[in-house]
Amino acid sequence: MTPKIMIILGSGSDIAIAEKSMDILDKLEIPYSLKIASAHRTPNLVREIVQQGTDAGIEVFIGIAGLAAHLPGSIAAYTPRPVIGVPVDVKTNGIDALESMVQMPYPSPIATVGIDRGDNGAILAAQFIGLHDEEVRQKVIKLRKEYAEKVKQSNEDIIQKIDRPFIDNEFLRIKNLEINKVKVDEDAIINCKNKDAEVVIIVGRQTDVGTAKKVSVILDRLKITHDTKVVCPIRSTKKFTNYVKCMKNAKIFIGISSNTSQVTGGIVGLTEKPVIGVPCTNENGDDYMLTTVSMPPGVPVATVGINNGKNAAVLAGEILSIDNPEIVQVLEKLKDKKINL
Repeated sequence: MTPKIMIILGSGSDIAIAEKSMDILDKLEIPYSLKIASAHRTPNLVREIVQQGTDAGIEVFIGIAGLAAHLPGSIAAYTPRPVIGVPVDVKTNGIDALESMVQMPYPSPIATVGIDRGDNGAILAAQFIGLHDEEVRQKVIKLRKEYAEKVKQSNEDIIQKIDRPFIDNEFLRIKNLEINKVKVDEDAIINCKNKDAEVVIIVGRQTDVGTAKKVSVILDRLKITHDTKVVCPIRSTKKFTNYVKCMKNAKIFIGISSNTSQVTGGIVGLTEKPVIGVPCTNENGDDYMLTTVSMPPGVPVATVGINNGKNAAVLAGEILSIDNPEIVQVLEKLKDKKINL
């Protein structure tokens, strides 16, 4: 059986992070390949395993590296397939590796996850594959539920064992709490103009609309249908939830936000579909890349560079190209600079 995912390590010292990825892929029963190749010390080896892997049917690449961490970028240079980057904490708490991966130039995005989050890298890869493999998608949904149950169970394992004079452990005890499903406003469904869009772009603030327009332009040229909505999950919680739930036919969500990046966090809590995050700078010049990429286990956000809406669109195209040869042809021409989108 040809593996669907190839994990490439920049060094054998990164194996502990790779094991997090392998644990997830083993659990999801997704075949994968594991290689060690350095972008700097063995660049020809990187080129060959990526090109030959792509030709053989690899659908997603995961690059795991620390320090300068140019490996995922090197992988992206040789394939139209989506590349996931997992930065490793070797020096400077892994920030050097994170910056090297996430701040890629157009048109070579790296779907970057949090530092040392090999597990989230594998879950993200499974989400990409699950868009055209229903069996994998259902396994991802089940895995997400297990993460949720683990959080709930921690109330029994930790909270219920606390014995203090003024704590009431029986008040709204989690295991007995009825949790109601979110009800979607029927009027909201009726008012959704493009419910069958493949990609949904959600913008948290009006000031970030310019970045969303960059996404739209590239998606139009890739002939990928999309819908855009400006709505904040904090100020307009009900509208935000209704919109995400209404767009249930979407394959990919792109969250664009500054000021704590709550948009992407809000989306991943409402859908099992892949979420791409575009951190933006606010009026004070502050950026929110760390609050976009540093997601907890089970809920990855494929983060691209600050204000880089164009790369978010290319990444969406790469994900959808897994089962769409026409998009592959356009992406190959784009990366070879035979066309200019």
